[in-house]
Amino acid sequence: MDSLQIVVLAIVQGITEFLPVSSSGHLILVPYFTDWPDQGLEFDLAVHIGTLTAIIVYFRKTLVAMARDWVLSIAQRREVGESRLAWAVLFGTIPAGIVGLLFRHDIETTLRSPWVVACTTVFYALLLLLADRRRGTRDEHSIGWLDVVVIGCAQALSLVPGTSRSGVTMTAGLFRNLSREAAARFAFLLAVPVMAAAGLADFLGYAGEPATASASVDTRAIVLGLVLSAITGFACVHYFLKWLTRFGMLPYVIYRLVLGTVLFIVLFR
Repeated sequence: MDSLQIVVLAIVQGITEFLPVSSSGHLILVPYFTDWPDQGLEFDLAVHIGTLTAIIVYFRKTLVAMARDWVLSIAQRREVGESRLAWAVLFGTIPAGIVGLLFRHDIETTLRSPWVVACTTVFYALLLLLADRRRGTRDEHSIGWLDVVVIGCAQALSLVPGTSRSGVTMTAGLFRNLSREAAARFAFLLAVPVMAAAGLADFLGYAGEPATASASVDTRAIVLGLVLSAITGFACVHYFLKWLTRFGMLPYVIYRLVLGTVLFIVLFR
């Protein structure tokens, strides 16, 4: 990978990971249309760790409170402070973990296709449009077990490229009558264990084959990609939440529909 490819893909990941437009889809499409070689799952992992770092730093106070109150809730056997939210995040992660373990090979090979990205981009844009019209008023602290099941199962669908993890979980949250801000915050918090688990799984996979990993990984690309994606990811979360009340989801719906239409036109040529 040359420097331009590293910088572009890292910034694309940082911007699109937390917007409802699909980071994995863009990481597939950019090399496809630029004739760059596929950056591989090692680089994808690095930039995902960068954005994971961004979300942990941004929500550090909330995450610390959730971890503390979760431990207290176990010790005291009752709901304590942010423990309800912590349990919701933990149980909401389970469906994506199961699907990832069962279908990881298909996800990493067959589904990394521009055709898949085009279809999911348009389909989930329409779902997001419908969900955003509900204008719910519930906050993330009101989330119950049915909400956890619905949003958690929705997150499992995001393993298909082009779906958008943040987009599909926000969509599910909106359908469950969460406010825009609550749906977004819960989607971001839900990202932490999923991204951490994915990173750990890949790390353990490479640790089992050190010779292969060391021969194929570009350290410069990994470090630069991680740093750039972390910086842009942090900025993206900040401004997304700041502008969400004013603009809603419509800009992202329009972007996805335009992108999907362009993709179908190009692919059918």
